[in-house]
Amino acid sequence: MSADRTPVTRVKVVYGDAPSQFGHLYHAADAGDGTRRLRPIVLIHGGYWSDEFSLTIQSAIARQYAELGALVWSIEYRRVGEPGGGWPGTGRDVLAAIKALDDLVLAALDARVALRVDWSQVAVVGHSAGGQLAVWSTAQLGARTRNCTISTVVAQSAALNLEAAARGGSESVQALIGRPYEDAPHLYREASPSAQEPFGAHVVAIHTADDEAIPLIVSRRYVELMTERGQSAELVVVPGEGHSAFCDPRSRANRETARVLGI
Repeated sequence: MSADRTPVTRVKVVYGDAPSQFGHLYHAADAGDGTRRLRPIVLIHGGYWSDEFSLTIQSAIARQYAELGALVWSIEYRRVGEPGGGWPGTGRDVLAAIKALDDLVLAALDARVALRVDWSQVAVVGHSAGGQLAVWSTAQLGARTRNCTISTVVAQSAALNLEAAARGGSESVQALIGRPYEDAPHLYREASPSAQEPFGAHVVAIHTADDEAIPLIVSRRYVELMTERGQSAELVVVPGEGHSAFCDPRSRANRETARVLGI
């Protein structure tokens, strides 16, 4: 780390018994000093819901957000290819990880840091497959845990309509659900963000215009559909960048995310 960068503390927190049921908690080393409030951010990595990808693809982003003054809870979860991964286990892990803000994450913080956290302004950020998990889990929770309120969900070039993706032949979506769409369409609907009831957080769908993995129309249609149903949502289009830009701290897509988060 260069001399002018803010030192960051990282702590591993386990929220379950399986090897992938853990997360990394980041904050500035001096977060307990001063009077500035820390915004808690749950960071959910993407990667086709596959165990070929892990939370480390977002480690640079997590550290950067901590440097900018956030409390970052970057979560791992059981993925396709490991015991308990796939649906519904993957979704259940994300729910458990978010609920861990109430106790396990809080207990892992120095008391001075915990007092600085604004638990009424939790943001859940998910990229690609992680965006599906971010929106779905917030909907399942009604944007609340026992002691926390989720005020913002950022879906970054996210898989927001699993039914349409399955009908289009997405192998990764079928691998997640574990059954062909024709055999169990209800499972795809239950897991799809577009099929969830509106909830009390604001959803910002940030999509890169040159996305080669998930087309922009997915986020556009989600925002149109859900706003008609009463969900607070908006679309932000980032020109000139592709799907993986959200994993690059130097990208415009990442700067747009930080702007939305207010950090």
